Amino acid sequence: MSETAASLSHKIDSASDLKGVVRTMKALAASSISQYEQSVSALTDYYRTVELGLSASFRASEPGMSAVNTASNTIQRDTDVIGVIVFGSDQGLVGQFNEDVADFAIKTLATLEGKPKVWAVGERVYSRLADAGLELCKGFSVPTSVNDIAGLVSQIQINSETHATQSRSASVYVFHNRPKTGALYQPVSQRLLPLDRQWQQSLAQIPWPNKLLPEILSSQTSTVSALIREYVFISLYRACAESLASENASRLAAMQRAEKNIDELLENLESEFHRLRQNSIDEELSDVLAGYELLNYSPKT
Repeated sequence: MSETAASLSHKIDSASDLKGVVRTMKALAASSISQYEQSVSALTDYYRTVELGLSASFRASEPGMSAVNTASNTIQRDTDVIGVIVFGSDQGLVGQFNEDVADFAIKTLATLEGKPKVWAVGERVYSRLADAGLELCKGFSVPTSVNDIAGLVSQIQINSETHATQSRSASVYVFHNRPKTGALYQPVSQRLLPLDRQWQQSLAQIPWPNKLLPEILSSQTSTVSALIREYVFISLYRACAESLASENASRLAAMQRAEKNIDELLENLESEFHRLRQNSIDEELSDVLAGYELLNYSPKT
């Protein structure tokens, strides 16, 4: 069925409107990336500060492990349950963002001993993990701004700690997408808990940045407990911020591809519209010339 000028004009108008929507979404994604990248940068410095504090505390006294046991409340537990936190997205138009992190989590968990129980951040990744047959404990909505991340992390901590107490979860893993130079993102994982002796020793080996070694003024137990709470909180906060930065980078790339495809579609539609219009003009001119010749034709008698 051949296109008419009216139908082509309607398609051009629709494509132009869609291009406007894509441009708006692209601008929103670009502006969102900036705030999340700044948050990740600030978190990196704070995360380093907490690590140095824990390093100094562990070097000060070897028995600091008792504080770790008290604060984490997950040491020497049964190993039949693995707590899993996966960060994804609520909205679409992000390419393979949710598929990549979900598939990475599924493959990684398949190599671990124990039954995974999952807390998913984002409806899209929640559905993906549920389809894979994993046990979903709870789903959370994705924060819409940096200011909402702290509230989400607090909810995750409350729910995961409550469930860990009931199920005696031995370990907790965090999966999310992290921005990567030269690419949009890459899926990564972190074993958040347990805070075992190996973790303690690795932190104790971190060198102090200068020759002025710190001194712990309060009791070591309270200091380590406070630092561990910050360590867990900031680990989840950074994972969420990195996931949001990756999500918006993926959305920006998807919108750029969509805009390119729309431009190509508009170019084809406009070319077809002009060709059809020119053909119509040519036909009208041909009819005019034929009529002129007919009027000026005088048959011989």
